[in-house]
Amino acid sequence: MGQSEQEPLQSSDPRLPPGQRLQRGWPVLHYGPVPRFKPLTWDFQVFGATASADKHSWDFEGFNALPRVTVRGDLHCVTRFSMLGSEWSGVSASTILDLVPPADDVTHVMVWAEYGYSSNLRLADFADPRTVFATHRNGEPLTVEHGFPVRLVVPQLYAWKGPKWVRAVEYMRADRRGFWEERGYHNRADPWSEQRYSYQEEPGDGPLR
Repeated sequence: MGQSEQEPLQSSDPRLPPGQRLQRGWPVLHYGPVPRFKPLTWDFQVFGATASADKHSWDFEGFNALPRVTVRGDLHCVTRFSMLGSEWSGVSASTILDLVPPADDVTHVMVWAEYGYSSNLRLADFADPRTVFATHRNGEPLTVEHGFPVRLVVPQLYAWKGPKWVRAVEYMRADRRGFWEERGYHNRADPWSEQRYSYQEEPGDGPLR
Protein backbone atom coordinates (compact mmCIF):
# COMPACT_ATOMS: atom_id res chain seq x y z
CA MET A 1 0.00 0.00 0.00
CA GLY A 2 1.38 3.39 -0.95
CA GLN A 3 1.87 6.21 1.52
CA SER A 4 -0.91 8.22 -0.09
CA GLU A 5 -3.42 5.48 0.81
CA GLN A 6 -2.32 5.57 4.47
CA GLU A 7 -2.59 9.32 5.00
CA PRO A 8 -5.76 10.56 6.78
CA LEU A 9 -7.11 12.69 3.92
CA GLN A 10 -10.08 14.98 4.51
CA SER A 11 -12.91 15.77 2.13
CA SER A 12 -11.82 19.41 2.25
CA ASP A 13 -8.44 18.49 0.77
CA PRO A 14 -7.52 21.30 -1.66
CA ARG A 15 -6.40 18.71 -4.22
CA LEU A 16 -10.02 17.64 -4.69
CA PRO A 17 -11.81 19.22 -7.67
CA PRO A 18 -15.40 20.34 -7.10
CA GLY A 19 -17.95 17.55 -6.88
CA GLN A 20 -15.35 14.87 -6.11
CA ARG A 21 -14.95 12.60 -3.07
CA LEU A 22 -11.87 10.83 -1.73
CA GLN A 23 -11.28 7.21 -2.71
CA ARG A 24 -8.80 5.14 -0.73
CA GLY A 25 -8.87 2.01 -2.88
CA TRP A 26 -8.66 1.78 -6.66
CA PRO A 27 -11.96 0.67 -8.21
CA VAL A 28 -11.91 -1.27 -11.45
CA LEU A 29 -13.98 0.53 -14.08
CA HIS A 30 -13.87 -0.03 -17.82
CA TYR A 31 -16.03 -0.63 -20.85
CA GLY A 32 -15.99 -4.12 -22.35
CA PRO A 33 -13.86 -7.18 -21.52
CA VAL A 34 -10.30 -7.25 -20.23
CA PRO A 35 -8.03 -8.00 -23.23
CA ARG A 36 -5.63 -10.90 -23.26
CA PHE A 37 -2.01 -9.74 -23.41
CA LYS A 38 0.06 -11.37 -26.17
CA PRO A 39 3.69 -10.25 -25.75
CA LEU A 40 4.91 -11.67 -29.07
CA THR A 41 2.44 -9.63 -31.13
CA TRP A 42 1.99 -6.56 -28.89
CA ASP A 43 3.28 -3.28 -30.26
CA PHE A 44 2.97 0.45 -29.62
CA GLN A 45 2.49 2.62 -32.70
CA VAL A 46 2.67 6.33 -33.51
CA PHE A 47 1.05 7.30 -36.80
CA GLY A 48 -0.92 10.04 -38.52
CA ALA A 49 0.59 13.48 -39.12
CA THR A 50 4.14 12.74 -38.03
CA ALA A 51 6.87 15.16 -39.10
CA SER A 52 8.46 12.43 -41.24
CA ALA A 53 5.08 11.19 -42.59
CA ASP A 54 6.14 7.71 -41.45
CA LYS A 55 4.59 5.36 -38.91
CA HIS A 56 6.76 4.31 -35.98
CA SER A 57 6.36 1.31 -33.69
CA TRP A 58 8.02 -0.50 -30.81
CA ASP A 59 7.56 -4.10 -29.74
CA PHE A 60 7.01 -4.90 -26.07
CA GLU A 61 10.72 -5.18 -25.30
CA GLY A 62 11.56 -2.03 -27.23
CA PHE A 63 8.85 0.05 -25.55
CA ASN A 64 9.99 -1.02 -22.10
CA ALA A 65 13.56 -0.02 -23.00
CA LEU A 66 12.55 3.60 -23.61
CA PRO A 67 13.60 6.23 -21.02
CA ARG A 68 11.41 6.08 -17.94
CA VAL A 69 10.04 8.72 -15.61
CA THR A 70 8.07 8.76 -12.37
CA VAL A 71 5.44 11.44 -11.86
CA ARG A 72 3.13 12.11 -8.95
CA GLY A 73 -0.42 12.66 -10.05
CA ASP A 74 -4.03 12.35 -8.97
CA LEU A 75 -6.75 10.37 -10.73
CA HIS A 76 -10.19 11.99 -10.96
CA CYS A 77 -13.01 9.78 -12.22
CA VAL A 78 -16.11 11.34 -13.77
CA THR A 79 -18.14 9.05 -11.46
CA ARG A 80 -16.97 11.49 -8.73
CA PHE A 81 -14.21 9.62 -6.91
CA SER A 82 -10.65 10.91 -6.75
CA MET A 83 -7.53 8.93 -5.87
CA LEU A 84 -4.84 11.31 -4.71
CA GLY A 85 -1.06 11.28 -4.66
CA SER A 86 -0.18 8.17 -6.67
CA GLU A 87 3.25 7.74 -8.23
CA TRP A 88 3.07 6.63 -11.86
CA SER A 89 6.11 5.20 -13.61
CA GLY A 90 6.47 4.64 -17.32
CA VAL A 91 7.26 6.50 -20.53
CA SER A 92 6.51 10.20 -20.63
CA ALA A 93 4.29 11.38 -23.46
CA SER A 94 6.90 14.07 -24.09
CA THR A 95 9.43 11.30 -24.77
CA ILE A 96 7.16 9.93 -27.48
CA LEU A 97 6.87 13.43 -28.96
CA ASP A 98 10.67 13.80 -28.93
CA LEU A 99 11.25 10.41 -30.56
CA VAL A 100 8.47 10.82 -33.12
CA PRO A 101 7.89 14.55 -33.64
CA PRO A 102 4.48 15.63 -34.94
CA ALA A 103 4.07 17.80 -37.99
CA ASP A 104 4.07 21.53 -37.26
CA ASP A 105 0.31 21.86 -37.74
CA VAL A 106 -0.74 19.04 -35.39
CA THR A 107 -3.18 20.30 -32.75
CA HIS A 108 -4.58 17.10 -31.18
CA VAL A 109 -3.86 13.43 -30.68
CA MET A 110 -6.08 10.39 -30.54
CA VAL A 111 -4.92 7.69 -28.14
CA TRP A 112 -6.02 4.24 -29.25
CA ALA A 113 -6.45 1.20 -27.01
CA GLU A 114 -7.56 -2.40 -27.37
CA TYR A 115 -10.92 -3.12 -29.03
CA GLY A 116 -10.85 0.22 -30.85
CA TYR A 117 -11.33 2.36 -27.73
CA SER A 118 -10.12 5.92 -28.30
CA SER A 119 -9.64 9.18 -26.43
CA ASN A 120 -8.85 12.56 -27.96
CA LEU A 121 -6.55 15.09 -26.31
CA ARG A 122 -5.33 18.55 -27.13
CA LEU A 123 -1.64 18.42 -28.01
CA ALA A 124 -0.88 20.71 -25.04
CA ASP A 125 -2.45 18.23 -22.59
CA PHE A 126 -0.66 15.32 -24.21
CA ALA A 127 2.69 17.15 -24.02
CA ASP A 128 2.20 18.12 -20.37
CA PRO A 129 5.09 16.75 -18.25
CA ARG A 130 2.56 14.98 -15.99
CA THR A 131 1.18 12.88 -18.86
CA VAL A 132 2.69 9.40 -18.83
CA PHE A 133 2.21 6.01 -20.42
CA ALA A 134 2.24 4.21 -17.10
CA THR A 135 3.38 0.66 -16.50
CA HIS A 136 3.61 0.91 -12.69
CA ARG A 137 1.74 2.61 -9.85
CA ASN A 138 3.47 3.22 -6.49
CA GLY A 139 6.32 0.96 -7.57
CA GLU A 140 4.12 -2.01 -8.44
CA PRO A 141 3.35 -3.22 -11.99
CA LEU A 142 -0.17 -2.49 -13.14
CA THR A 143 -2.58 -5.39 -12.93
CA VAL A 144 -4.33 -6.38 -16.13
CA GLU A 145 -7.62 -5.01 -14.74
CA HIS A 146 -5.97 -1.61 -14.31
CA GLY A 147 -4.44 -1.51 -17.76
CA PHE A 148 -1.35 -3.74 -17.96
CA PRO A 149 0.87 -3.50 -19.89
CA VAL A 150 0.35 0.25 -20.54
CA ARG A 151 -2.26 2.82 -19.62
CA LEU A 152 -2.22 6.54 -20.19
CA VAL A 153 -2.40 8.78 -17.12
CA VAL A 154 -3.39 12.43 -17.63
CA PRO A 155 -3.70 13.80 -14.06
CA GLN A 156 -4.98 17.22 -15.10
CA LEU A 157 -8.07 15.75 -16.85
CA TYR A 158 -10.84 13.33 -15.92
CA ALA A 159 -9.61 9.75 -15.97
CA TRP A 160 -11.55 8.63 -19.07
CA LYS A 161 -9.01 10.66 -21.06
CA GLY A 162 -6.38 8.12 -19.96
CA PRO A 163 -7.27 4.79 -21.57
CA LYS A 164 -6.16 1.40 -20.31
CA TRP A 165 -4.41 -1.10 -22.62
CA VAL A 166 -3.00 1.59 -24.93
CA ARG A 167 -1.68 0.51 -28.32
CA ALA A 168 -1.21 3.63 -30.43
CA VAL A 169 -1.10 7.42 -30.71
CA GLU A 170 -2.45 9.19 -33.77
CA TYR A 171 -1.30 12.76 -34.50
CA MET A 172 -4.14 14.89 -35.87
CA ARG A 173 -4.38 18.26 -37.62
CA ALA A 174 -7.93 18.76 -36.34
CA ASP A 175 -9.89 17.60 -33.32
CA ARG A 176 -12.05 14.50 -33.46
CA ARG A 177 -14.17 13.04 -30.65
CA GLY A 178 -13.09 9.79 -29.04
CA PHE A 179 -15.16 6.88 -27.71
CA TRP A 180 -16.77 8.53 -24.67
CA GLU A 181 -16.86 11.96 -26.26
CA GLU A 182 -19.06 10.54 -29.02
CA ARG A 183 -21.35 9.18 -26.28
CA GLY A 184 -22.01 12.43 -24.50
CA TYR A 185 -18.93 13.15 -22.39
CA HIS A 186 -17.24 16.56 -22.46
CA ASN A 187 -14.61 17.01 -25.14
CA ARG A 188 -12.05 18.74 -22.91
CA ALA A 189 -12.69 17.09 -19.49
CA ASP A 190 -11.18 19.59 -17.03
CA PRO A 191 -12.18 18.34 -13.54
CA TRP A 192 -11.61 21.76 -11.94
CA SER A 193 -14.27 23.21 -14.23
CA GLU A 194 -16.47 20.09 -13.86
CA GLN A 195 -16.47 19.53 -17.60
CA ARG A 196 -18.29 16.21 -17.39
CA TYR A 197 -20.83 16.14 -20.24
CA SER A 198 -21.10 17.46 -23.78
CA TYR A 199 -24.15 19.62 -23.01
CA GLN A 200 -21.82 21.77 -20.87
CA GLU A 201 -19.53 22.55 -23.80
CA GLU A 202 -18.95 26.14 -24.82
CA PRO A 203 -18.15 27.24 -28.38
CA GLY A 204 -14.62 26.12 -29.16
CA ASP A 205 -14.57 23.28 -26.62
CA GLY A 206 -14.85 20.63 -29.31
CA PRO A 207 -15.48 19.80 -32.95
CA LEU A 208 -18.96 20.23 -34.35
CA ARG A 209 -21.16 17.17 -34.02
